[in-house]
Amino acid sequence: MPDLPHSPAADRNKQPILDALTRILAERGTALEIASGTGQHAAWFAAAMPQWIWQPTDADARMLPALASRVAEAALPNLRPPLLLDVMAPQWPSQGPAFAQQEEGKKFDAIYCANMLHIAPWATCAALMQGAARHLLPGGLLITYGPYFEEEVPTAPSNLAFDEDLRARNSAWGIRRLEDVVAEARRAGLALRERHAMPANNLLLVFGF
Repeated sequence: MPDLPHSPAADRNKQPILDALTRILAERGTALEIASGTGQHAAWFAAAMPQWIWQPTDADARMLPALASRVAEAALPNLRPPLLLDVMAPQWPSQGPAFAQQEEGKKFDAIYCANMLHIAPWATCAALMQGAARHLLPGGLLITYGPYFEEEVPTAPSNLAFDEDLRARNSAWGIRRLEDVVAEARRAGLALRERHAMPANNLLLVFGF
């Protein structure tokens, strides 16, 4: 197996996120992961939650071979091969017209998206919320993870520096205001159900119908 892309941050946060997911999610279900990246979260969560079927995806086609290798290395019956999925596309997944038409009607008990909103244009937030509303089963949950700015909550200096670095790298990037994200969710018919403070000044947010 070739050396796979590795994110030190994903290694650090995978267990705290898993601890939260096991408290939030039902005993079994099917989850769609948006922006799976290296696949470290997908493999970790699928191994720890064998009653959950986990579907990793990424918008970058260049990531899919490595992501597929991570899935193959994990060799878990509940971890599916990765799919191409761009939240901005009119259909999810984005594997091609025939494939997308076949998959478009699929719905999930949970949709999970970590560390995407701050390294993507703001329009992806509305697209994520609208797509989640289309693809969640009744009672399903959208779970996001990452840094956010909150009104009346002091911002950690590390998050201020991170935001400045993101915007220097790409003017369309940056840490998002929680209130703006919640407003986009509301427009899609989703409401913020839970807010969990996480290590390293991150938040895990739970949205539902």
